[in-house]
Amino acid sequence: MFFLTHTEYQMNWRIKILNLIDYGFIPTMLDTLAPQIIASGIPARVTAVHKERYELVCEYGQTCGRLKSSVYYADCSESFPTTGDFVMISFNNSGDSQIIKTLPRKSLFSRRDPTPGRGEQAVASNFDYVFIMQSLNNDFNPKRLERYVTLAWQSGAMPVIILTKADLVQDFTPQMQAAEKVAPGVEIYAVSAVKGTGLDGLTGFFKPRKTIVFLGSSGVGKSSLVNTLAGKDIMAVNEIREDSKGRHTTTHRQLIMLDSGAMIIDTPGMRELGMWEISQGIGEVFGDVEQYLGKCKYIDCRHQTEPGCAIKAAIESGKLPLERWSSYLKLLHEAEYSYDRDAYLLNTRKRCKEITKWAKQNRKYRGIH
Repeated sequence: MFFLTHTEYQMNWRIKILNLIDYGFIPTMLDTLAPQIIASGIPARVTAVHKERYELVCEYGQTCGRLKSSVYYADCSESFPTTGDFVMISFNNSGDSQIIKTLPRKSLFSRRDPTPGRGEQAVASNFDYVFIMQSLNNDFNPKRLERYVTLAWQSGAMPVIILTKADLVQDFTPQMQAAEKVAPGVEIYAVSAVKGTGLDGLTGFFKPRKTIVFLGSSGVGKSSLVNTLAGKDIMAVNEIREDSKGRHTTTHRQLIMLDSGAMIIDTPGMRELGMWEISQGIGEVFGDVEQYLGKCKYIDCRHQTEPGCAIKAAIESGKLPLERWSSYLKLLHEAEYSYDRDAYLLNTRKRCKEITKWAKQNRKYRGIH
């Protein structure tokens, strides 16, 4: 029997996956895979997630798939796919394909799962830009924006702030200034999907093989912007309510290919944006705060009543606004609390399962039914 080497397998896939490259696939993603994985599957990208069923695109076009239980449930070592992920699948031409491997991610936006005890929730992956969207009329909230930007920097991609519905506000200068204050160094655009205001400034992001994830609360105009950029009605859009707020339209995360060759991952509005891992992102958003850390007189300074505290001195001199320091502490404490709480719940559930299993085995041994 003739067997191809690992290198030969990779060369073959490079020939076969040309269409998937248009979806952002990078052939080197296969370099770390074992030869048997490459031999038993083909690469695909997740375009939508519906509970336990996944929409996929691969060299054969659109298909659907389900997770291989022995890989994702029994072993529990494989990352569950989310929209935007590249995966290896065992292709089935007559039914659902089988997802056998999640490939390494170049970026990932995640938050604390709203359901207690479930830990981290992956929202989208493998994108180049994060469009953080807030509307200029009633949705604009600097504190919420601060949280989104922190998680966006943590994702590994570049955040961009999009302030929508500019046609509903006569003067949005205050909102622009507030956004600049909480997100230093981040590009900010005020746009109107209805009148086309400000959209020319976004064209540089929508290049072939680039992926942009849209994030924001319900009704900020994500679907309207998708339709405007696509030049056709791809997404359902509801009318503005009487209180000038938008209505929720997107029901699940999905990846959309535009005629330009760029891709958009549209996400449902998030009522909660719980902090999770933010070690890198918080440094990008709060560089003005962290510049004073490590400069106190005492190494173990708690920044409260200790003499020679650099944080206290900066606040008292007006160089560091007290509001910025408070926001910094709040996000850090929330992330630490979320992680500790969910880790405790996960460990408790695991221990309960072990006790239940032991009890069943013990009853069986003793002849109790």
